[in-house]
Amino acid sequence: MEKKFDMECTVLEGETSDTVEFTRSGVNGRLIVAADHFDLDAKLGFLLGAFSKTIESEIEKNLDELLAKGKPAVKKAAGKKK
Repeated sequence: MEKKFDMECTVLEGETSDTVEFTRSGVNGRLIVAADHFDLDAKLGFLLGAFSKTIESEIEKNLDELLAKGKPAVKKAAGKKK
């Protein structure tokens, strides 16, 4: 038997940030995305609450990877030899 986990999302566009409100069985919250930061507020239900540290770690890891891909490569200045 296959379980289906549908998440409902609503995007609210603002002048300085956008907000994504989300809900599904066991979790609801919002993600605010601005030019210089993210703000994630999620409320986990009883069953998912037991995995909150793991969920938080995975979100941070994935965001770090995605943000690193978007950064331009840093060019190192060539040192002068005497």
